[in-house]
Amino acid sequence: MENTLNGQRRFDQLHIDQLEGQAKITAQEILKFSSVGLGGPYNVMFRSPVFAERMKKLLDYLRFESSLPMSLNEFAILIQGYTWKSQVEWFAHYPIALKAGLPQSVADDLKSGIRPRHMSVQEAMVYDISIAMINEHRLSEELFQKAKHIFTEQQLVDLIAVSGTYVTVAMLLSLGNELPPSGQALPFPEN
Repeated sequence: MENTLNGQRRFDQLHIDQLEGQAKITAQEILKFSSVGLGGPYNVMFRSPVFAERMKKLLDYLRFESSLPMSLNEFAILIQGYTWKSQVEWFAHYPIALKAGLPQSVADDLKSGIRPRHMSVQEAMVYDISIAMINEHRLSEELFQKAKHIFTEQQLVDLIAVSGTYVTVAMLLSLGNELPPSGQALPFPEN
């Protein structure tokens, strides 16, 4: 299914020549790695240039310097992408997660709406923590104690930080009614 949603993009697509000062510098940095250019969350974020600059710094840490292994970090992002049915989040992060070493079967099970089968102990803990926070807004003491045997304190904090940040990204994408690049299939087809 081609990428159409009910309704149109809510914000006109920004182009780098429309930005000035630090916003333009931040946009140039984003263009070096973004699979959606200045589309997706960036198109919405740049409506608040100081926020965009600071959010990019946070995303840089969470994506490229986190204490979590990249495959687990990307799995946490996919969990939020699935939960929010965030078209751009899934489109952008699914190939990154696979390249980082997340088994395709784990990602595909998640996308199918089932608890992924054949997860490693670490993947299962990322899943359990993420789902507990999504559904219960807290971790039970039992789950927290199990998590402490698998992850360091910094890794636990980084896991929650990446999860919460990508909820924000999903909300920004929803606000802007943003889609994957033109011609790309929607990861979560509309009914």
